[in-house]
Amino acid sequence: MILREMSLPPGWYPRNKGGIAEFLDPLVEGSGASSGEETTPSSGAFAAIAPHAGWYYSGACAARALTSLNSGVKTVAVIGGHLPRGMPILMAAEDGVRTPLGTMPIDTDLREAFGKRIAAREDRYADNTVEVLLPMVHYLFPGAELLWLRFPAALPSYEAGKLLSESAGSLGRRIVVLASTDLTHYGANYGFSPKGRGKTALEWVKNVNDAAFIKAVLEGMLSGDPSQVLSHAEENHSACSAGAVLGAMGFAASLGKTDARLLDYRTSADREGPGQEESIPGSFVGYAAIAFE
Repeated sequence: MILREMSLPPGWYPRNKGGIAEFLDPLVEGSGASSGEETTPSSGAFAAIAPHAGWYYSGACAARALTSLNSGVKTVAVIGGHLPRGMPILMAAEDGVRTPLGTMPIDTDLREAFGKRIAAREDRYADNTVEVLLPMVHYLFPGAELLWLRFPAALPSYEAGKLLSESAGSLGRRIVVLASTDLTHYGANYGFSPKGRGKTALEWVKNVNDAAFIKAVLEGMLSGDPSQVLSHAEENHSACSAGAVLGAMGFAASLGKTDARLLDYRTSADREGPGQEESIPGSFVGYAAIAFE
């Protein structure tokens, strides 16, 4: 078996089962924290959006997304991003991935079925958008297989999400999709500071820029038009992996699902506890958990 090894350095997520359980169990209702048993989600979403920063900053938000997903599925398809328009879809070509919990197998049959419907290349690159979520996926879906994908920020990614649904249907596969994106990257670290610094900047990111992107996602599901999601991300720097979002939207739309619900929103600045103007960091990132039901 050819395995994809962990590539992110320590600090992004816990590196052992005890650390993963300690982080996740308090966040998951009925997690079995007192009994030490692993748990699976029990909600009804067919797809969700989760952030992909280090768990210290966005892990709680990501857990809200994962625990919204349907349980008892054969495969969890994690769609990452960091791919601009013009790049191909990327898929992990290995047989499995290494996580702190052991080996999570890749659904090679689904990968082959999807590969026959879409032009894709092997993902040979280290990237956090998928990897940082895998220990969480492996812990919450201990019997599931994985499909590792990355979609470019382009409208065809919406259609690719539909093709993923068709591929799963052709195999009789029950799958859920987890799309990975962070929202506005604000501040000098990211070269994007249209509202200066401090409280004014943080409130603009929360209440204007990120809020408008989230609204575009929710309204795009109802209208069946994902174009505003992509244009807002491109014009306002409001999502780093919009292609992943489009893929999840297309997947949900193919199932006739039009409901999208915001589960959680926060920023990395909130994690630092910005009670006073001087405590607000100069650079920060927005995170959202959204479920497609």
